[in-house]
Amino acid sequence: MSRIQIDHYSDVLCIWAYASQVRVDELIADFGDRVSVRFHFFPVFGDVPGKMAKSWDHRGGLAAYGKHVLSVAEKFEHIRVNENVWLENTPQSSVPAHLFLAAAQLLEEAGQLTAGAMQRYMCALRRAFFVDIRDISRREALIAVAEAENLPVAALLAAVDDGRAHALISRNHHQAIEQGINSSPTLIFNEGRQKLSGNVGYRIIEANIRELLENPAGQLSWC
Repeated sequence: MSRIQIDHYSDVLCIWAYASQVRVDELIADFGDRVSVRFHFFPVFGDVPGKMAKSWDHRGGLAAYGKHVLSVAEKFEHIRVNENVWLENTPQSSVPAHLFLAAAQLLEEAGQLTAGAMQRYMCALRRAFFVDIRDISRREALIAVAEAENLPVAALLAAVDDGRAHALISRNHHQAIEQGINSSPTLIFNEGRQKLSGNVGYRIIEANIRELLENPAGQLSWC
């Protein structure tokens, strides 16, 4: 197998996806053009008030969830998280950010953005939320981060407002359902036959990729 297609599913507000992005970056750096990573977004935090009411109201609400996120962040030296995350400027939904990211992805695929621009925007939005505690469910915040990343805001807005970004987000959501994805982040590869979900270590991801790259096409493996 000469090139591995990897589908990466996540929610931009997910602390685990924020922490594990370094593994995706390392994967791309280590394997270069032998891997192709395509990012997809699905709404784990599509309804923040509903999610918090269902999962965290009986455990202390947003304050408790914020402490949980900070406890997760403490395990990873490479990320920063503001002590007031989820307490100040709490977003109502991750969907607006996903729409703008989908718009950036469409522009990149059309050659209107340089390769990797969408991924850089995604990382910038995560920093805006987790570090700067900005409400990235608000359009003005999404535009401000796009401007800081030197992205063409008018083209992004056109892709959102004419429905193209909505269509891509809808496709991503249906694909996630079809593939049984229910956690962020999730990596899908080997034409959908392999799935790695959640906080999976880099060496495990690397081993799976090397196995696919080094085994000749059609060869069966006993392991």
